Amino acid sequence: MDFNLTEEHLMIRDAARDFAQNELLPGVIERDEKQEFPNELVRKMGELGFMGIMVDPKYGGSGMDSVSYVLIMEELSKIDASASVMVSVNNSLVCYGLEAYGNEEQKQKYLTKLATGEQIGAFCLSEPEAGSDATSQATTAEDKGDHYLLNGTKNWITNGGRADVFLVIAQTDRSKKHRGINAFIVEKGMEGFHIGPKEDKLGIRGSDTHTLQFNDVKVPKENRIGEDGFGFKFAMKTLSGGRIGIAAQALGIASGGYELALKYSKERKAFGTEICNHQAIAFKLADMYTEISAARHLVMKAACDKDAGINYDQSGAMAKLYASKVAMEQTVEAVQIHGGNGFVKEYHVERLMRDAKITQIYEGTSEIQKIVISRSLIKG
Repeated sequence: MDFNLTEEHLMIRDAARDFAQNELLPGVIERDEKQEFPNELVRKMGELGFMGIMVDPKYGGSGMDSVSYVLIMEELSKIDASASVMVSVNNSLVCYGLEAYGNEEQKQKYLTKLATGEQIGAFCLSEPEAGSDATSQATTAEDKGDHYLLNGTKNWITNGGRADVFLVIAQTDRSKKHRGINAFIVEKGMEGFHIGPKEDKLGIRGSDTHTLQFNDVKVPKENRIGEDGFGFKFAMKTLSGGRIGIAAQALGIASGGYELALKYSKERKAFGTEICNHQAIAFKLADMYTEISAARHLVMKAACDKDAGINYDQSGAMAKLYASKVAMEQTVEAVQIHGGNGFVKEYHVERLMRDAKITQIYEGTSEIQKIVISRSLIKG
């Protein structure tokens, strides 16, 4: 086992770090307060290849591996989790889903633009009554011969207001239960497709989260992904990779909090010395670093499994479960180390704490991750 990053991986990490520090950091507090989507920054991330990190270069992607993806996600998330979740959805859910399961015509038409950042994608699975229970799709896609008629509501959709391409999961034959579910490519502007108001969220406030309404939306037959009834499997396979992205996001949020806390502890004085010299603070820093390092190893293991072609359902679930827990706990500690200043926006840690919570919820709650892990253990 080699725990050292390659020279190429170090260069990729450093490039992402430089972009985060020089481009994402300025204005991040204002974007959070005003819930502003970083349009110009998305364009720049596309130019750097961050929108199609693992996509084959023949489709406009960067052709990098999952370890590179994790490194980029961690560095972006240290500074701006709102920007990084948009990158995660576009890469893990939309680009991956199309490249792995779409046909050549779909890849040429949609993937080539998504991988370069010319267009942005959204993944539409969650509904008002179908969050963790993804089999209970109320959105329907009625087969009309040469097209499907799409009706229903999707909510909590990241990139919902700004996306150009939407991968929508819908029920075609309820009698077949999860085997009657399909996945469709829906384009912004299709007749009957309406985007609801932006959600006013606790964290990741700069990300674009909307409810979507489909009222007799006519979706061409050629926009179905895979064979009839493949939709549920498509969603589950795609989400497995998405969990690695969110685990990396959680890792980055935790790392960002730790780095700010360490820096602050070396500057803030109390009782005649820097607070890092007090055992109460020093031990907090030791615990933070240890748990973040453990989370990083889990995330890297999942990424390596994916790159090696090994089933990563369990390792991805473990990485997301633990990294999201660490993100929540260690950002709370970062605020505590900052004392009263930790409650003030200009010190950034309160935002990281707010951003951390969603990593325990989206792309599979922590409870769902435990189901995935336990089933894997019991099956052997």
